[in-house]
Amino acid sequence: MDFLRLVLVFLHILGAAAIVGGWLAAFKSPTVSQWQWIGALTQLITGLLLVGLAEMGDGDVNNVKIGVKLIIALIVAVAAFIARRKIKNNQDVSKGLAHAVGGMALINIAVAVFWV
Repeated sequence: MDFLRLVLVFLHILGAAAIVGGWLAAFKSPTVSQWQWIGALTQLITGLLLVGLAEMGDGDVNNVKIGVKLIIALIVAVAAFIARRKIKNNQDVSKGLAHAVGGMALINIAVAVFWV
């Protein structure tokens, strides 16, 4: 189980890197890349699996923190989905939507690190 947890943490960090890295790379002309969308899904799925593993183990999970992180992750995923759909339909992605994806992901990372 420990190896599975480590693999999930690795993928979770890669998802965050894809979202925030893509946001910073396109900061001057904001858009949402395919990798940001994949990163958002990766973050959401691996986060849920990590909480499931923690609940199966000692069960010591801060449910309020997890709830806040889940809401933020859902906002990131929905915003990335909407932006990718706009791109697919040859529409412009608003700066606010593009910055919401990266900014909210950054906030989610901060919640994970600083909320103990």
